[in-house]
Amino acid sequence: MNFLSLFVLIPVLMMTGLWLARNVQQVRMVMVTGASALLALAVVLVTLYLSERAGGATEQMLFTASHVWYAPLNIHYAVGVDGISVAMLMLSAIIVFTGVFASWKMQTMPKEYFLWFCLLSLGVFGFFISVDLFTMFMFYEVALIPMYLLIGVWGSGRKEYSAMKLTLMLMGGSAFILMGILGIYFGAGATTMNITEIAQTHIPVEMQRVFFPLTFIGFGVLGALFPFHTWSPDGHASAPTAVSMLHAGVLMKLGGYGCFRIAMYLMPDAAREQAWIFLLLTAIGVVYGAFSACVQKDLKYINAYSSVSHCSLVLFALLMMTRTSSTGAILQMLSHGLMTALFFALIGMIYGRTHTRDIREMSGLMKVMPFLSVCYVIAGLANLGLPGLSGFVAEMTIFVGSFAVNDVFHRTLTIIATTSIVITAVYILRLIGKVLYGNVENAEHLKLTDATWDEKLTLICLIVAIAGLGLMPWGVSNMISESVLPMIASLNF
Repeated sequence: MNFLSLFVLIPVLMMTGLWLARNVQQVRMVMVTGASALLALAVVLVTLYLSERAGGATEQMLFTASHVWYAPLNIHYAVGVDGISVAMLMLSAIIVFTGVFASWKMQTMPKEYFLWFCLLSLGVFGFFISVDLFTMFMFYEVALIPMYLLIGVWGSGRKEYSAMKLTLMLMGGSAFILMGILGIYFGAGATTMNITEIAQTHIPVEMQRVFFPLTFIGFGVLGALFPFHTWSPDGHASAPTAVSMLHAGVLMKLGGYGCFRIAMYLMPDAAREQAWIFLLLTAIGVVYGAFSACVQKDLKYINAYSSVSHCSLVLFALLMMTRTSSTGAILQMLSHGLMTALFFALIGMIYGRTHTRDIREMSGLMKVMPFLSVCYVIAGLANLGLPGLSGFVAEMTIFVGSFAVNDVFHRTLTIIATTSIVITAVYILRLIGKVLYGNVENAEHLKLTDATWDEKLTLICLIVAIAGLGLMPWGVSNMISESVLPMIASLNF
């Protein structure tokens, strides 16, 4: 069995273990064991990948394997990774590991909850290791389907409405993706669905012009592309804590990854022709998301609209089609994944104590829960791009790479997008000042307790990852930059 297939096998074994579990303690043991194994596997993969590259391996994809699945349509179970995939797998493993501890006290049907959580994880890992279009699409669907039940059953607020809205919009995007994949397959000569092999062919420009926007919008729906982002704030606000972490931290990254790996890489002619349309939409999304976060009163909605802004910045950077901006886009996917997971974890912990997410009903929390408050300050500073944390590295790489495109249109849009830095600083600093500092106005809040051991473990893991990426970005950046190069070369050919 291929080494990469362990990323799919472990979640399957976890679901089997959960099915056999008889009490909450056994459920927790299964989840901790499986999540730890996934994290260890991701660390091993990073080490092996860097070792292979240092040893002179020049193939675009490493650790490849392919087995015929359905011969009439040339569908293979084909796997392989490059630096981008490795980075996304590491991110996914970290979020799954911390998400388990964020759900440690789950009381409502914990066994069933974690079963769906594992299925969602299986889809995410399978998507990032796949190099066959159909296999990738299948894992994409596996990752989306559990969201309906995880929000509709275990969520809060308008959970049924939010779950249905999310499902309908993402399934609509999936329909676009399927049409795009079929267009790519038949346009490439209908002999393979392997991404690297299709990239060596030339799909007729007329077909690219039709199927590129379908594929880009299809993945863009999950990547919070304006104006198809409206499912995101409602879905995040209603989802349970760990689901919000996995959803915003990893699942939304499938959108940006798919836009780059499939839509832009396989249809470069149409990408060059139509990029200006999507650049306008993403620039609007960057600023709109930041402004929308400024006027929200609910902690989850603030973070959800912040995610719209940051995910739009990912697509914006990819569409600039420079090596530096694309490297920055992947770094932003990593940075945002970690930051937003930290935010949602903290929001869940604060809500569990105060029973409110309305910032108008909170103040002075630094006095009663100092550990959680300090972690929230760190998350906020990372979000607004403080040097030394991951947000600064990612955003500066994006803006430097984007401004390098030497024409008025691209530079004007870059300047507009940079205004999001100022807007983000406004709502983050105002939020921290209102919620954490000042006097405790609600007497009941004086009785609140600080973080427990499982919560501290979750938060410390995420903060260490954010600080590590911010202080030592060169290893990850070089790994990503090498893998970005062949895709950028095809776009600028």
